[in-house]
Amino acid sequence: MVHISREALISRIQKSFQVNRIVCLLGPRQCGKTTLARTFWKMNKKSPADPGYFDLERPQDVESLNHPDLALNTLSGLIVIDEIQRRPDLFPYLRYLHDEQKDQKFLILGSASVSLIRQSSESLAGRISFIEIAPFSANEVHDWKTLLIKGGFPKSYLLPSDLSTEWRQNYMRTYIEQDLGTFGLNFQPDLLRRFWFMLAHYHGQILNASTFAQSLGVSQPTITRYLSYLRDTFMVRILKPWLANIQKRQVKSPKVYYRDSGLLHYVLGIKEFHNLLTQPKSGASFEGFCIEEITKYHQADPEDCFFWGSHNQAELDLLIVKDGKKHGFEFKFSDAPKITPSMRIALDDLELDSLTVIYPGEKDYALSKDIQVRSLKSYLELR
Repeated sequence: MVHISREALISRIQKSFQVNRIVCLLGPRQCGKTTLARTFWKMNKKSPADPGYFDLERPQDVESLNHPDLALNTLSGLIVIDEIQRRPDLFPYLRYLHDEQKDQKFLILGSASVSLIRQSSESLAGRISFIEIAPFSANEVHDWKTLLIKGGFPKSYLLPSDLSTEWRQNYMRTYIEQDLGTFGLNFQPDLLRRFWFMLAHYHGQILNASTFAQSLGVSQPTITRYLSYLRDTFMVRILKPWLANIQKRQVKSPKVYYRDSGLLHYVLGIKEFHNLLTQPKSGASFEGFCIEEITKYHQADPEDCFFWGSHNQAELDLLIVKDGKKHGFEFKFSDAPKITPSMRIALDDLELDSLTVIYPGEKDYALSKDIQVRSLKSYLELR
């Protein structure tokens, strides 16, 4: 099987250990966290037989960590604990070891975001660094068209098209039937599955919880709760609206996107790139894919990412606020994007430091002195 190097992530882990002795990798199930951790382990331990690698999906490791003082206290160097969200009771003990055993470093892995951060932040505040591990990105695989269709989950990307589709089908089923259950969440599997599939048809649109509540015959709080489950386990992105200090009515509700384009395309029945060209959701698909790639490229915190819209039809697909600057992005699934009144309005009303139009073509060109058109390949510096 083809090996995909993730050297940039290895480098981020190394740098994080220079800041804190506990580093937590957060990301969806089967996105490559364990493979990455094993690679880092081999780089930092003398032998694969060295103790200190615990997988909380292995019964013997679970049993071992039922006695953490015996299992961990005598170890030195790097210690890895996978699927840490299964044992939140370990966090206070990790704090004790961090403060007492100065020659230990911990790499912990988890498949949930907000809940895991909440559990660990109280006991490990000031002692832990978090790194979000997403599925493959375009600058790791270099073939962005295949990545767009199949998505970035390693097995989905590397398998042939028909097997990739089958893998995504199984992933979405087991995610609901098995994976979510490990977090102790309260939900009805059939209802959550219908909601998740419905979201594919609203990908890139303003989120209206009442629409889903009516369609599914449940309350709006139930929809909000189910949406939080999908967000906190990295299945969907909720993109917040930016509210500028201007005298215009602005959109105040968030947008919702599937984070992995491969899962989106499985639900929509898109198996090849040429199928996308005639799909009504092609523009929204490309937009969501680019949002994920651009935010990963800039290592942008989700809290610093927005969209903007006003009720006079002016809008901006993505706004990244970073280092005191506002960078705007428009995503156009077309051969030759042209300047629009909406771009000019966004540039002026938001006082953008840059406005870049990303498209699937090959040539870079300027629409004005302030607006640049860049190919996705060029912008991400793909080979």
